[in-house]
Amino acid sequence: MGLTQSLPWVGFANSDTDVSGSLFCSECMPGDGETLYDGRMQNKRIVLASRPTGMPRLENFRIEESEVPQPKEGEVLVRTLYLSVDPYLRSRMNEGKSYVPPFEINEVITGGLVGEVVESRSPSFQPGDIVTGYLGWQVYQVARSEDLRKVDPKFAPITTALGILGIPGLTAYFGLLDIGKPQTGETVVVSGAAGAVGMTVCQIAKIKGCRVVGIAGSDEKNEYLEHELWVDKTINYKTEPDIRGALKTACPTGVDVYFDNVGGHISDAVMTLISKHARSVICGQISLYNNEKPDVGPRVQPYLLVKSALMQGFIITDYAARFGEGMNQLGQWLKEGKLKYAEHVVEGFENAPRALLGLFSGENLGKQLVKVA
Repeated sequence: MGLTQSLPWVGFANSDTDVSGSLFCSECMPGDGETLYDGRMQNKRIVLASRPTGMPRLENFRIEESEVPQPKEGEVLVRTLYLSVDPYLRSRMNEGKSYVPPFEINEVITGGLVGEVVESRSPSFQPGDIVTGYLGWQVYQVARSEDLRKVDPKFAPITTALGILGIPGLTAYFGLLDIGKPQTGETVVVSGAAGAVGMTVCQIAKIKGCRVVGIAGSDEKNEYLEHELWVDKTINYKTEPDIRGALKTACPTGVDVYFDNVGGHISDAVMTLISKHARSVICGQISLYNNEKPDVGPRVQPYLLVKSALMQGFIITDYAARFGEGMNQLGQWLKEGKLKYAEHVVEGFENAPRALLGLFSGENLGKQLVKVA
């Protein structure tokens, strides 16, 4: 079951999902072998115009027009349908070494997307195939066949390849189960619980028989978590004046697993309540991404020491060799109705930068997407 919210806002639309197979397929229905390319088409791309200081602004991006590229042997021409908008893109706008190289000035922004093959010079793809890959923020682009995977629209809506059946779903799956190791009856606290990763973590924890406490930034989000995803207790961090007090009430026996998507003062509060042998999974630190100076907060080492607890960060590509395992299990849970998802869809390619900025104000419930075509 999926929930999709589009911009401009017209309310929520429920979409029943037919999940009778596998989202990613190697034998999807081919196109008719003819190009869908029209030589009159013009391309657009979004580049990094300047590096932001603090919160990014729209002027840090620039939209450029260009000719539609032509595929060479072994390549395909892809028309973008949906762009994935993710918090980690902010860190790539900075200079400096990280787990992925920074974006270069005047170069195209890159990220996950779903698109349609409009011309192919590869035997692996035909015009009309729906594909996903890590590509540029462009309306049209050329991609190598080995950088793409087919998406089967008969299994689930194609946008799920960027959400619950994509990197966010895999991040939740491996982070919680491989590092958090939740056990039946334990208390799992999830910050950023209404985001694409967070809401999947909440649901997997419930599948594993845990009591789940979700932290999000609006009453609307928390109502969704409680009424649709069976989260046991929620906290609105924007209106709750005493986060630690609310957490202590919600977690009377302590926090066994903490899935951290936000960092900052929320995580500081959680760490004071961890139980013996607790596991803290460091997935994201969105509250810190726009800081101009390194963050200085309470030292967590004493809590880890006294409670014999574990804190571990991870990058999802650490688990690349096991993606098939994760995809199979997520797909099975979705098919069985044990997983739900929500999407917040911004309309229009030109609004991709605005959608990225929206992540940091908490406008999205679930996966943030941009509908290009």
